[in-house]
Amino acid sequence: MRLSSVAIRFGAFGIAAGVAVLAGKAAVKTLEYKSQMAVQEALIDADMSWSRVIADGLQIVLEGEAPNEVVRLRSVTVAGQAVDPSRVINNISVADQVGIDTPDFALEILRNDSGVFLIGLVPAETDRENFTKRMTDLADGVPVSDLMEFADYPMPDNWRPAINFGLRALEMLPRSKISVAAGEVTVIASTDSADEKRRVEQRLTTIAPDNVDVTMEIAAPRPVVSPYITRFTIDENGPAFEACTADTEEAREKILAAARTAGVTDDVTCALALGVPSRTWGDAVALSIDAIAELGGGTITVSDADISLVGRIGTTQARFDQVVGELDNALPELFALDATLPEAPTETEEGPPQFSATLSPEGLVQLRGRIPNDLTNTVVENYASARFPGTDIAMGTRVGDGLPADWQVRALAAVEALSRLSNGSVIVEPSNLIISGITNDEEAQAEISSLLVEKLGADAEFSVDVEFVALPDPISNEPTPQECLDQITLVTGDRKITFDPGKSTLSSDSIPVIDDIAEVMRECVDIELEIAGYTDSQGREEMNQNLSQQRAEAVLSALRNRRIPTSSFVAVGYGEENPIADNSTEEGREANRRIEFNLVANEIADDTETTDEANAESDDAAPAE
Repeated sequence: MRLSSVAIRFGAFGIAAGVAVLAGKAAVKTLEYKSQMAVQEALIDADMSWSRVIADGLQIVLEGEAPNEVVRLRSVTVAGQAVDPSRVINNISVADQVGIDTPDFALEILRNDSGVFLIGLVPAETDRENFTKRMTDLADGVPVSDLMEFADYPMPDNWRPAINFGLRALEMLPRSKISVAAGEVTVIASTDSADEKRRVEQRLTTIAPDNVDVTMEIAAPRPVVSPYITRFTIDENGPAFEACTADTEEAREKILAAARTAGVTDDVTCALALGVPSRTWGDAVALSIDAIAELGGGTITVSDADISLVGRIGTTQARFDQVVGELDNALPELFALDATLPEAPTETEEGPPQFSATLSPEGLVQLRGRIPNDLTNTVVENYASARFPGTDIAMGTRVGDGLPADWQVRALAAVEALSRLSNGSVIVEPSNLIISGITNDEEAQAEISSLLVEKLGADAEFSVDVEFVALPDPISNEPTPQECLDQITLVTGDRKITFDPGKSTLSSDSIPVIDDIAEVMRECVDIELEIAGYTDSQGREEMNQNLSQQRAEAVLSALRNRRIPTSSFVAVGYGEENPIADNSTEEGREANRRIEFNLVANEIADDTETTDEANAESDDAAPAE
């Protein structure tokens, strides 16, 4: 039977279709195999032999267990380099992370006039919102850039106290970098003056937690000194500086090395200051100290470019001339030497004339001794009244003849020198001026020496024996947090912090209350305080909570506007929670509308929680719906 042409055609098409299907499957298998092998080889070359590659058509499925997340992501990248990345399906799991150490948490806080910057890795349990709010309050209007990253690992020991201390340091230092790690804080900052530097260092040392290692690098601008002075003496009490100034660390070391060679054993230093007359200052001072040591005693005063050398009484003229000549030839250019070898004083029956000024520990000022005339007597008394305002000056002076021409200048200089002391005395003689006493200023001795050189000249004979006694640490006398709360309760009494009805605006009657609370807070350092707002039960619960929050924040803002540091304060609105009276009566609702001040443990920066509370007063306006 002959096949029809139609059947032949259908048969041919069928055979062709079958061949095409088989060829397509073969092509797919070939493509899958090549893709699979290309990816597998790439992964093996990348030391990822743990992976399995499955080809499913054009898709490449990656399976297996990567040792960590980084390797898992890396495997996808490697596969995407062997084939089109859009074809890669990532089904790789990550092995359980057992026994992995906690990362090194660290935070750097940069603060300057342009803003506050937070950079670092911190524990995930840190309350980011509250932390950022504290930083915003501290920034006082400048932007806060939060670049912190969080890791969900246990918070290390001593992390919280370190953060707490770092924030306190940041509050004191507007130009600073605070680096915080667990149990470690590094403070790098600059201050406006040496006095501020000492004050900040003292305060930070006082409030530093025992379980936090603190490193401080606080700089202060160098003062400008005029006259630029160093004064060194060797007498029966041994060698000592009465004033010491240097322009560089190198010059200071030269001067101190010469002093140690001369016999100084105490821990002394030289103030670094601006205003040096020559870059060879250190050489000139060191050579001058060497000369005094070679003479065996005397005084050397270097004031700007003038050097005054006063030898020791009893030194032979030949020895004196030799040492002075060697010094004069060795001094750098610009410096001029004036050397004097004093003669032994002539003994008289009455002794040399004297003028004395004394300041008692109780503040009594007494002036006694010889004065050349009535006009000088009046000038000295008026000058003493100006230097010691509010103090009665006890005058015991006597007008007499035969005094040196510069006696008035010496008497006035004595009064001014005395004003630099807490208590002490100054004795003026024709050839000498003796200052002794106690001061609370660490730089007083150098300042007095500089003053006398300026007033009397570089060749003037004087001695300054001043003892530095630090003032009691003001931090140690500050009230405790509980005492602060007790004081708030005491000053507010029965008065209340009130608001406009249904609003968070402080009423005019509340201003004196806020002022009194602010005065209390000025004496309290680093107290961590919760300002809690409460309402009565009238109105919707959510609206009551929002209103109480706004009112608590209004009190916080009012304290901040009065220059009270509030970085450790937190405002919380509790709405109608914790009523202290019956809300069914007007009197009860009035009592429940209140502001409370409570000691708290900040979630970010404190380890322990205090539950002491002191109720300060609240508003008299019911919340409105």
